[in-house]
Amino acid sequence: MLYPRMNAARTLIDLGGIWDFRLDSRDPWQTIAVPASYNDQKADRRFRSHVGLAWYRTQLVIPSLLEGQRRVLRFDAVTHDAQVYLDGQLLCSHRGGFLPFEADITDRTEAGRTYELLIQVDNRISHSTLPVGNEGGTAFFGSDNPGIPSVEAGKLRQQEIGVNLPNFDFFNYAGITRPVRLYTTPHAYIRDVTLIPDVSGTVRVITSVCGSGDIHIDILDAQGHIAAAGDGADCTMHVSNPRLWEPRPGTPYLYSARISFGEDLYEQPFGFRSVEIRGHEFLLNGKPIHLHGPCKHEDTPFHGRGLDVCANVTDISLYHWLNANVLRMSHYPYAEEMYDLCDREGILVIDETPAVGIGAGDKVDPYKTFPLFEYHKEVLADMIARDKNHPCVILWSLGNEPDTEHFPQSAYDYWKPLYDLAHALDPQNRPVTLVCCQNDYTKDLITRTMDVVCINRYYGWYNLSGDLDTAKYAWNIELDFWQEIDKPLILSEYGADTVNGLHGVVPEMFTEEFQVEYYEAVHECLDARPFVIGELPWNFADFGTQQGPMRSGGNRKGLFTRDRKPKMAAHYFRRRWNDFKK
Repeated sequence: MLYPRMNAARTLIDLGGIWDFRLDSRDPWQTIAVPASYNDQKADRRFRSHVGLAWYRTQLVIPSLLEGQRRVLRFDAVTHDAQVYLDGQLLCSHRGGFLPFEADITDRTEAGRTYELLIQVDNRISHSTLPVGNEGGTAFFGSDNPGIPSVEAGKLRQQEIGVNLPNFDFFNYAGITRPVRLYTTPHAYIRDVTLIPDVSGTVRVITSVCGSGDIHIDILDAQGHIAAAGDGADCTMHVSNPRLWEPRPGTPYLYSARISFGEDLYEQPFGFRSVEIRGHEFLLNGKPIHLHGPCKHEDTPFHGRGLDVCANVTDISLYHWLNANVLRMSHYPYAEEMYDLCDREGILVIDETPAVGIGAGDKVDPYKTFPLFEYHKEVLADMIARDKNHPCVILWSLGNEPDTEHFPQSAYDYWKPLYDLAHALDPQNRPVTLVCCQNDYTKDLITRTMDVVCINRYYGWYNLSGDLDTAKYAWNIELDFWQEIDKPLILSEYGADTVNGLHGVVPEMFTEEFQVEYYEAVHECLDARPFVIGELPWNFADFGTQQGPMRSGGNRKGLFTRDRKPKMAAHYFRRRWNDFKK
């Protein structure tokens, strides 16, 4: 699905602004901002804790100047499920809260008229959704207290009244979180574009169209000069002496494929760069690279998970300040605007599906019990189709922290076909990984089969808490295991909750001094292992979570506060990662 761009052939109208909203069909309509999560926009407990259906409403005006054009209504993301009504008639439905969907409304609308647009959203999660929720269980950091009658009765009551119980450690923000737009194309139009560039300067452009006509392609350099040209739906061209796309401090040089088809026109930016695995090395443009940068969440005050382009620009500027070169899109595909920004700014991206938290304890095999696999395939295919042309994307992540320990063969049988599918679907055949949680890694059959081993580990925090000497001892035992696997390894999460401004002469948990010593201890182990090619601390900034006994105002593992003030650890990483550039 092409990202909507305005040009000489295409009109683009942003429908964002102040819409009507209500949590219940019996409630009066009130104001809400779009795009943004609805949870923190009102001084009302119901908004923060709401579970179930909610409704948005606005007026859709079709300007007269759009007469004779194909008209498409596009939603970049609605969390988690959506039904869209146009003048009371169902227009389309969509499952999943982190990828776009659209509807052709040409035959449903007339230019010069106004229509009512109603969107029903559903934020409920379960063992059959991505991300995963717990039916009849507890939140990610809750406590079951099994066998206590009153607690068991309380859990039953939660099921009766409907309580979201996420199996993940971030807040279940909901609503129309990304832009809603009306765009136009000619009736014969460009449907999709696939680019397969090679560092030699060869680029194959595959164009999918609707209608008949001739296709012409110009490859433009960054100054807009034509560097190559060709014709046809499957066209291979060559750019002489191509400038390669590289992360900073190199040059993230972008070319653009300008495709003309009849009256339609579309431009797709791209870069010449290569990604491959050789032994335990990760190669970018044929050279080994060390991947370093904090994981992140789409999370800002007021907006929640809603698109905030100002925050995106600020955050990527802070990535440069940290001397970071990679951003893991944890734990879902981010807004496309962030990928465009990373393309331009030279930040590498690990792209991840929202398959976070698959598991239901040691008694229930989630892979055989819950109907997830076909849906997971659809989400993976849609993510790759959306993000395939971004040079910043160097690694696909199938999901985060599933149960790979209690039912290892079922896990293998579930994840291996997804691994194969990712390779089959990606025209650039990027490496594929699965992010593994802290588990009995000796029983895990699937993580070791990935192109890159990605593991989340919290030695010294969630286990062996505060004892960094013993944490290093345990961590080295595990690293011995992975060294025998002989694959490139990324420590894809590690961190310590830290209350900004809390200090201690003796570093103890939650102080800023402990956070730095924690990272120093982990790095002492990593730096002795050449097969470790990446370190992605958790997290870039403090972020919102469900309330719970292990969370005070959210997850505090950020190198920055939620409003982007640096902790001591941010300065530590800035110095450490500066040395990696030398």
